[in-house]
Amino acid sequence: MLMATPENNLFTDTHIAFIGGGNMAGSLIGGLLHQALNATHIHVADPNASQLERLCQQFITLHTYADNLSAVRDVQVVVFAVKPQVFRDAARPLAATLAKNRPLIISIAAGIPEKNIRRWLGYDAAIVRVVPNTPALIGAGAAALYANPIVSSAQRTLAEDIFEAVGLALWLDDEVHMDAVTAVSGSGPAYFFLIMEIMEAAARELGLPADVARKLVQQTAYGAARMALESQDDPAALRKQVTSPGGTTAAALKILEAGKLREIFLNALTAARDRGAELSNEFGKEGS
Repeated sequence: MLMATPENNLFTDTHIAFIGGGNMAGSLIGGLLHQALNATHIHVADPNASQLERLCQQFITLHTYADNLSAVRDVQVVVFAVKPQVFRDAARPLAATLAKNRPLIISIAAGIPEKNIRRWLGYDAAIVRVVPNTPALIGAGAAALYANPIVSSAQRTLAEDIFEAVGLALWLDDEVHMDAVTAVSGSGPAYFFLIMEIMEAAARELGLPADVARKLVQQTAYGAARMALESQDDPAALRKQVTSPGGTTAAALKILEAGKLREIFLNALTAARDRGAELSNEFGKEGS
């Protein structure tokens, strides 16, 4: 990973344009500023004036634009932080300018393959596809990255630095795995929130006060995640360590296993992966 030093200012000297100023763009901007990127090097375009106003209040000296073309002039990185259904319309008007300047293109749009982005831009662009997730908002994100062959080693390092500014960044060698990543970590926070929601409701049914139920569930989830991150053991081993034969935990786990929880999760993640592939087909047709 390349971090800013007096000898190597690739990260801090980079100008980055964000096409789209939503929550994920905001989280990345916050992380980049925390890693010493100058706010005046950040350019954000969004048709929603309230989004831009929110960013300006939060990050005073960044540049904001109502049109995308103004944002991408003279930058080294362009991050497409737009919904998949509007990606094509956002990219095509920028094609001539981007083909001239050849910045690194980063896409965080779900389900859009890099070949479609290249087609919409009309040249052999250096593209990194990224599947981030919402915990990036608090600097605890998990992102998987895929680079096409045109991306240079310096550009790979730069992309890694950007996403490590808000959490974990892992590289994939094959783009085919991106839909699975979307199912696991992209959508994953919602699964944990659902489990917490269910546990909290069950705790209230068992008679615990609402505020006690919520705090116990939240701290238990946090503690379990920290143990998994800091332990050399895998989750199965950690589960066994807290499950005494014939005890309370074993009684609960027996019910979960009888309900085929493993099968339910496999089916759920498969559905999410397949939906990612459907989005790719829906928004990336050759005729589009």
